[in-house]
Amino acid sequence: MNRFEKHIFVCENVRQEDHPRGCCSEKGSNEIRQVFKKRLKELGLNTQIRANAAGCLDSCEHGVTVVIYPEQVWYGNVTKDDVEEIIQKHIVNNQPVNRLILKDKNLPAGRQEFNKDANKEWN
Repeated sequence: MNRFEKHIFVCENVRQEDHPRGCCSEKGSNEIRQVFKKRLKELGLNTQIRANAAGCLDSCEHGVTVVIYPEQVWYGNVTKDDVEEIIQKHIVNNQPVNRLILKDKNLPAGRQEFNKDANKEWN
């Protein structure tokens, strides 16, 4: 069995309603993951690329958070309307969607180095 070439992790964390940072689940992350899965299947990419539900990625204050591996690129404020662009640019053509990348200053302390290193490959 072949392993997946890339993983798209979509945060589906659930927090209390009154949490100041909110949570990705209440911002529509499950629906976003479903759109990723549907489009990957339609494009015949679902055996190479996997859209996974993720627990807390500790970035809910930045809207729905999506992380793509192995590149370790973190996207924030992702909506259903962004899915096609992420698939076409990042997944198919290996180009990041720069307007959605969480900049280092937006990432929690332990995550900053990941995007810094990932972005070197893209520039």
